[in-house]
Amino acid sequence: MSAKGKHRRPKQHRLARRLAFAGTGGAALALPLISATTAGAAVTQPAVAPAVSTVARPAVQPAAQPAVEKAVGAPTYSVVGGDSLSKIAAEHSVSGGWQALYAANRNAIGADPSVIRPGLKLSLGAAAKAAAARATTIAAQPAAATTTYGNNLDGWIRQSLDIMARHGIPGSYNGIHRNVMRESSGNPMAINNWDSNAAAGIPSKGLLQVIDPTFRAYHVPGTPMDSYDPVANITAACNYAAARYGSIDNVNGAY
Repeated sequence: MSAKGKHRRPKQHRLARRLAFAGTGGAALALPLISATTAGAAVTQPAVAPAVSTVARPAVQPAAQPAVEKAVGAPTYSVVGGDSLSKIAAEHSVSGGWQALYAANRNAIGADPSVIRPGLKLSLGAAAKAAAARATTIAAQPAAATTTYGNNLDGWIRQSLDIMARHGIPGSYNGIHRNVMRESSGNPMAINNWDSNAAAGIPSKGLLQVIDPTFRAYHVPGTPMDSYDPVANITAACNYAAARYGSIDNVNGAY
């Protein structure tokens, strides 16, 4: 038969021949071929979790607190019902009395020092500090001898003048005496029951014929709260006259 008609045994691939059988007694372990790509591959390591980075957050600062401003300056006083400049000046030892207090607050008070409304802020000013220093000096001095006053018109006027001097209220003996004789003839219990004030229910009383609202408004500390008390009546009336007319010495008629 022609060679062309014979079937040729197919050639095994060279790579296939590398299949080897190892072992004895017919038991063989097939060793698979290792491809080039497998042989060159690195051993796969377990994935490493990325490190967690901690982002440092800026510390939260507390909100800045507004600075508290402490008021520094002259002391002030808030007027309440029943106050008068003389009363305030006396209670706060204002040097120069109510006149100095009025001068320091004229713009706030207005033209009439006898009218001050509740709630009005008054500056006591450096005068109060000076008065406090003066009071300290006086306290360190030996006490003066007590003055004795007669229980009569002369004694009442002299005692009132001494109190007025301590509170800065102007007035003279003659100015007070002249007005007392015109208003009450020197009778501390005198009362007017017939004029317009009496008709309004607030009759004029005492040596200088003062109505109760005026007496209360211009009452001077250290004297009785009694419009019939001769010293209290004179001192309050002179305090009012000073605020209204500058001094009791300037009063020569009904006031």
